[in-house]
Amino acid sequence: MSRTHVASTDTIEGAGLSTAEITGLGGNELLTRLGSGPRGLTSEEAARRLRRFGPNELPPPRPPNPAGLLIAQVTHTLALLLWAAAGLAFLAQLPQLGWAILAIILLNAGFSFWQEYRAGQIVESLRRRMPLASRVLRDGVEHRVKVRELTPGDVIVLQRGDRVPADARVLRDSGLRLDYSILTGESEAVRRGAGITEGASLADASNCVLAGTTVMEGSGEALVFATGGATGFGQVAALTQQLRIEASPLQKELATTARTIAVVAVIVGAICVGAGSLTERLTEKDAFIFGLGILVALIPEGLLPTVSLALALGVQRMAGRSAIVKRLSSVETLGSTGVICTDKTGTITSSEMTVREVWAAGRRYQVTGRGTSLRGSLKAANSSDDGDPESLTRLLRCAVLCNNGIPPHPHRHRAGLGDPLDEALLVMAIKGGMDPDEERGMWPRLKEYPFDASRRRMSTLHQDTGGQALFVKGGPVEVLACCSQELKDGEPAPLDDKRREEILSDTNAVSAEGRRPLAMAYREWGTNGSPETPEEAERDLMFLGLVIIDNPLRPEVPGAVARCRTAGITVVMLTGDHAHTALAVARDAGIDDGDGVVVTGQELEGMGDTALREMLELRRPTVFARVTPQQKLRLVEAYRAMGKIVAVTGDGVNDAPALRAADIGVAMGRRGTDVARDAADMVLMDDNFATIVSAIEEGRGVYDNIRKFLAYFLTSNVAEAAPFVLFVLAGVPLPLTVLQVLLVDLGTDILPGLALGIDPPERGVMAKHPREAGERMVNAPLLLRALGFLGVVAAALSLAGYFIVQWDMTGTLMADFVGEGELYRQATTVTLAGIVACQVGNAFACRSGRDSVLATGLTGNPMLLWAIGAEVAMLAAIIGVPWIADVFDLEPIDPVYWPMLATFPFLFLAAEEARKLVARRLGRRPN
Repeated sequence: MSRTHVASTDTIEGAGLSTAEITGLGGNELLTRLGSGPRGLTSEEAARRLRRFGPNELPPPRPPNPAGLLIAQVTHTLALLLWAAAGLAFLAQLPQLGWAILAIILLNAGFSFWQEYRAGQIVESLRRRMPLASRVLRDGVEHRVKVRELTPGDVIVLQRGDRVPADARVLRDSGLRLDYSILTGESEAVRRGAGITEGASLADASNCVLAGTTVMEGSGEALVFATGGATGFGQVAALTQQLRIEASPLQKELATTARTIAVVAVIVGAICVGAGSLTERLTEKDAFIFGLGILVALIPEGLLPTVSLALALGVQRMAGRSAIVKRLSSVETLGSTGVICTDKTGTITSSEMTVREVWAAGRRYQVTGRGTSLRGSLKAANSSDDGDPESLTRLLRCAVLCNNGIPPHPHRHRAGLGDPLDEALLVMAIKGGMDPDEERGMWPRLKEYPFDASRRRMSTLHQDTGGQALFVKGGPVEVLACCSQELKDGEPAPLDDKRREEILSDTNAVSAEGRRPLAMAYREWGTNGSPETPEEAERDLMFLGLVIIDNPLRPEVPGAVARCRTAGITVVMLTGDHAHTALAVARDAGIDDGDGVVVTGQELEGMGDTALREMLELRRPTVFARVTPQQKLRLVEAYRAMGKIVAVTGDGVNDAPALRAADIGVAMGRRGTDVARDAADMVLMDDNFATIVSAIEEGRGVYDNIRKFLAYFLTSNVAEAAPFVLFVLAGVPLPLTVLQVLLVDLGTDILPGLALGIDPPERGVMAKHPREAGERMVNAPLLLRALGFLGVVAAALSLAGYFIVQWDMTGTLMADFVGEGELYRQATTVTLAGIVACQVGNAFACRSGRDSVLATGLTGNPMLLWAIGAEVAMLAAIIGVPWIADVFDLEPIDPVYWPMLATFPFLFLAAEEARKLVARRLGRRPN
């Protein structure tokens, strides 16, 4: 595998030290050289250095070249066809037509350019909204600060799942391993630790961690020596060219559709030119005009800007619902999601945890107060019982020391910044009268054995007055399996099988109520070295007791799950919790309907891929409990192999594989790790399951809006092409000129079409099942409706207006037509106005393929009303202003025809309402 080495210099900008000094000096000497200390910088000094060195952020990427963007808008397939049409018009000595087409090309390019630029700005602004914070020691206390506020000399605290915010020298570590693939291209995690390294580059120095890498295992503290553009990552980024964003599947399909329409337009236009040339009634010039009119009528000039607007506004609306979409392709995929694999804690349940009870030495203690509030107390459940102070103290000490949370304080409490479980344990300890900062000072941490999904335990080794002590927390089953004793009345007592079964029975009862039990254990370790592996450390433990945690269901989740059921979306819970706990929560949320189909990770372990898919199809489990990250990945792949579009939620490092494998990876914005957010397609700023459902609704709405525009556009195409067919086949003077076709496509039609692109999600959009994989956007039902019905109705009404005017002028029907002069121009003007009038009705009709306009409402999309008003005003101005009317060969319409034109929208709607009524009674799906 190729390796990209990080650029390095002899002197580190900002630190004023060479690479050899950064890697070769002792930790204390380096702290002194950088004017810092083990307890970090003071707030005042950090602020001064921030002003000197600037924010810790990379220079913004160079914006796309506007000229390049504009060129792209005038060189795509449709634009090239229009360029060719303009050239042919000039060759045919039709300069007015040529200039009109050129104006259309430039107007379309300008609008598309603005939409693409605006969409990029929206995505960039959403990226800036994503939370970026780092743990840092300031004034000797651990804080969370914005990454951009870090400065050389800061001491940062690194935990599993964190993104390293700046280049730093490791001062203290506990099994620290990092993913350097973003810099080196190598996927294997590398070991980093305190010590001295000589003769190595920063990328290879074992005592340095570099910005942009991710902590995969362990923890540590490190001294920042380079920030922003001075980091190795910044140097690599400076050499990297701006990458072109790949078009989304939706945009690719639309481009394919546009190219197909363009090819059809050229072929049909060429055939019509040939057929017209063979007709004695047409001159070569007339045949050419006929073919050119067909070509222009079939080209979807407004398609791409409408799509850009629909996608950009869809992303913006999702952001308003706390869903940050990182990739525009996600907007399309969201609408077809069929399975949501969701975790439990913080998504289905609240992100805030509260310790309700403590069980120590066979006694129970009640904890009062909600959430992370420090108000409350910890006291024995039986008021006549004095409790077991020694056992309780040992348990509380375990909760404080085997913990990576920031201790809350009344005057600097920072809720929601760390792991909710760690915060809940620290709050419990404070209510029990313990000072976490004092305990951590008395028991300095020597080593950490991080939580692992297979062990389901975390342990930390600490310095004790008589040697070393190990503190452990984890799942009751996993912790009890390592215990041989239990602490009672301050003394160790044997833990036999009967007592072990009693404890597990109690934990099962607690789990069945939807509460979470957490076990605590302890072991004294001698002075003869420390254990190297977790397996060596976590044996012969002394059981300290249980902590019972309340993690309430989010109130909006049951309603969101019910909407998923209605929409045909399957919701399954994937959690590492106990099966009883997961099932209780699933039933409360409505994920499980009472059948209790729960599959554990142990059951999955022995299943092959075929057996797994059969189990998913036949048993249809709703809860997967005690599953590992590898099993989550298997489940996602199995659902996708069944043809399902899968969305997955996750927040940890171990969730990253499943997030990447899913069609839609959804990371948590508040409590999620950097690596999870990087792997995801969408970030939930409120960590709320209901937000996923809202985003799916928006995604379906965006997809439907593009189809609405296509139906609207195809309808007018038939009405525009019909006059040219009539011109050739029946010898009728051309009812619509080429310039008038362009006036409809890029003038009157464009505003209502764009307004349909921002239509709110249709009523009942979540009552439909997800669309099937491979279903085309422009399918047969849509074509039949738009071309075979709506287009025919619009063509019939507009041509009827033309013939009525001809009849009034000649006194005969279908004979003795007027083919020139003011009377002829008035007839073509009525045809044009008739098409516009039908499109007014069509704009309302296209808002739903099945529901009546009375159900969708006339005021549901205010922008559509404004667009229709502007469309009518534009037509009136073009007809009424003489010099503009001359350009398009128009004539003011005699008032006698106004009532007729005013009825066209209602006649059009009446015909569509009749079709919809028949479709509803036949039970057909909407198009």
